[in-house]
Amino acid sequence: MTTKPGAGGAASTTISPGLVTTEAGELHRAIDWRGAFWVAAGVPPLVLFSIGGIAGTTGKLAFLVWIISMIMGFLQSFTYAEIAGMFGNKSGGASVYGATAWLRYSKFIAPLSVWCNWIAWTPVLSLGCAIAAGYILNALWPIPASDSQAVLDWVTANAATLTAESPRVAEWLTANAGKTAQDAMTALLTQDAVAALTPTIRTWTLFSFPIPGLAQANVNATFFIGAILMLIIFAIQHRGIASTASAQKWLAIIVLVPLAIIGLLPIFMGNIDAANVTALVPPTAAYSGVDGAWNIGGWTLFFGGLFIAAWSTYAFETSICYTRELKNPRTDTFRAIFYSGLLCMFFYFVIPFTFQGVLGHSGMLAPGIVDGTGIGEALAGMVHGGKVVTQILVILMILALFLAIMTAMAGSSRTLYQGSKDGWLPRYLSHVNSHGAPTRAMWTDFGLNLFLLAIASDLVGYFWVLALSNVGYMIFNFLNLNAGWIHRIDSGHVARPWKAPTWLIGLNTVLAFVNALFLGAGAKVWGYSTALWVGFVLAALIIPVFAYRHYVQDGGKFPAGALADLGLKEGDLGERKASMWPYLTLAAGLLVVLIANWVFVLPG
Repeated sequence: MTTKPGAGGAASTTISPGLVTTEAGELHRAIDWRGAFWVAAGVPPLVLFSIGGIAGTTGKLAFLVWIISMIMGFLQSFTYAEIAGMFGNKSGGASVYGATAWLRYSKFIAPLSVWCNWIAWTPVLSLGCAIAAGYILNALWPIPASDSQAVLDWVTANAATLTAESPRVAEWLTANAGKTAQDAMTALLTQDAVAALTPTIRTWTLFSFPIPGLAQANVNATFFIGAILMLIIFAIQHRGIASTASAQKWLAIIVLVPLAIIGLLPIFMGNIDAANVTALVPPTAAYSGVDGAWNIGGWTLFFGGLFIAAWSTYAFETSICYTRELKNPRTDTFRAIFYSGLLCMFFYFVIPFTFQGVLGHSGMLAPGIVDGTGIGEALAGMVHGGKVVTQILVILMILALFLAIMTAMAGSSRTLYQGSKDGWLPRYLSHVNSHGAPTRAMWTDFGLNLFLLAIASDLVGYFWVLALSNVGYMIFNFLNLNAGWIHRIDSGHVARPWKAPTWLIGLNTVLAFVNALFLGAGAKVWGYSTALWVGFVLAALIIPVFAYRHYVQDGGKFPAGALADLGLKEGDLGERKASMWPYLTLAAGLLVVLIANWVFVLPG
């Protein structure tokens, strides 16, 4: 292998036969499959983002939801592994590789795939930073517990400020039948004490503004702490993929080894309560904590759990975002996604099962579990750890969030970069710095997530962002699972370093429609009845973006080399060998979504 300087300081590398070269101003071929594996090691901690939310919506079914979703994600990854091997010169992941299959049938479907994948991945930055900021606030400026000594002292000192004749007491008694005036005074004084002793930074807001019909944005302490964390992660990734992979490796070892041990210990110690993981039925309503039945409402909640779980369990497909940066993409691409999938299977099987088995349904509904900021304390309780162990685990949770955010920024920025290189997204995104990092794409990620962070700074906004981003993710998965068989028909001549069994390509096509069912039935479960439709609008925003790039900037032609991996030249999109089947597939998928959205309704 020889190396020579390239333009702008980027290396131009010639690699021995069988490998692929790095040109000037391009991403650097600096890692093998292990590097891609470590970068994708931030996927297992994604379970912490929604473990409480899924427990709230699906009740005792929660651990089963995670297992089913992870098995689906692992099976689907084999389709992605095959099509990724066809594109040794591209970055950006499955959405980019699958998009080229649809290009022959509609220029607008291909960029839709890339866009939907990006709007699904990029919010990990804001969501992860919001949770991490919550941990930091809890550690440095905690809200006092209602039974803490400070609160009890305040209640004693201010007991005379409230009497049995107070209007507040009467109002409380009206809402709490069967209680006494003394109960009312104790509850109200405790509430006042917690409010009085809560550090000002926890309630401080610089300003807030509504987003009509959607959410409330808050620029508060969570926002500023989260922004600082994002800048730190940006600085690490600024030095390129090799630096990112190295940082991810050590973060993964520090975080995942203890998390694995804590996940297994309660099982071996016999701390799993069988009653918490048997008699599996959906709840009567989301967050009710009461067992319900397998009726339409119950199935809707179950599908809602599978809908949101997919955002985490399918996400290890990001390990093939770095094909253009692998030293030997022919062999490393499959290894990266396969071993990343095995890692995720372990964590997504064990952690939800152990959490539910120890904490039970009611324990999983605790506010700190639902919003993610109490996971560290819950882990310590599962292994009977003291105060020191709790603090260590809280630090580990912050590092786990860093791990997930690093993975998200690395993958989503490369999706933007390759989308720009292939002529689907704005030109400015195709820039890389001297270290081979797509910095303009990274700044774009950062800018959008500052806005999303303002929304995700409270729990309601957090799940709003999560649900909408996952609408995009399910659209991406539908398009790319079907891209497997389209590539088989239209590009059967293109070499595939690894080829999935045909029956598995067929099974994953069926799973694409199962995902469409989850999308139609489950998007409404997360507090926004219009989440599906708003998600469709967000997905459609790519249409004017692509139209400007393709027809105004590029004159209706794709950049040279955009389709070179398929053996196609500029202006030649190839023969449509699949005939009308791709169009019928799109129509059938949309029909499944609409019917599921109509049939499945929330309980009550």
